[in-house]
Amino acid sequence: MARVSVDYQDHIARVTLTRGDKMNALDDAMVDAILAAGEDVAASDARVVVLSGEGKSFCAGLDMASFAKMGQMPDIESWLMDRTHHDANKMQEVAMIWRRLPMPVIAAIRGAAFGGGLQLALGADIRIAAPDAKFAVMEMKWGLVPDMGGMALLPRLVRSDVLRLLTYTATPIGAAQAEGWGMVTELADDPLARALEIASHIAGQSPAAIRAAKRLIEVAESAGQSEVLLAESREQVSVIGKPEQMEVVMAQMQGRKPEFK
Repeated sequence: MARVSVDYQDHIARVTLTRGDKMNALDDAMVDAILAAGEDVAASDARVVVLSGEGKSFCAGLDMASFAKMGQMPDIESWLMDRTHHDANKMQEVAMIWRRLPMPVIAAIRGAAFGGGLQLALGADIRIAAPDAKFAVMEMKWGLVPDMGGMALLPRLVRSDVLRLLTYTATPIGAAQAEGWGMVTELADDPLARALEIASHIAGQSPAAIRAAKRLIEVAESAGQSEVLLAESREQVSVIGKPEQMEVVMAQMQGRKPEFK
């Protein structure tokens, strides 16, 4: 059975986890399907991605069978330590592949986003959550540490003490608390509809400028001042005076929506 569906419409890629009867829990097939979906979108001309889960939950993390299987692996050290996907291992790439995409990714979150499911959501640029959604850095419950990209992504969003509280206790928190701590962008009664609304707006912007902005923000979040200033100039050179930018200017002057090829 397919674990993930990918549909394209109006320059929006809709990526949906389709294991709703299992709260979209991660097993080997789901991990492979998520990576395949990311690769499919990367090769497309989509301008924005909406990532969501079928059914009542976004993703409840690793399923129990996967936990049992990990404990029986003959060479778990190589499985975790080998950098098979750029600077990540396969499990880390579940989250990081969305951060690597050239276009923005919006996660629409209902129900549980626990453990690996939370880390998957952290790979998105923007997270829209239902008011009753729940979030947890769940790994400590199983005597583990977060290892699917969470420690590369979560410290960019929350204070150190919040990060430590979430990690040490594995206690689920509500969507309002997650928003207050910076893990969630905004709350919406229908997060998928709101995500698609934002996606439609982004899809109407200059694709080249949006991709340049994502590259620039990635640098700005981690680099020093000199590197950021240089990146600003470099990305501006890549778009200023180009056909897409001139179309935006003309559309503004003529009071119409820009049209991009």
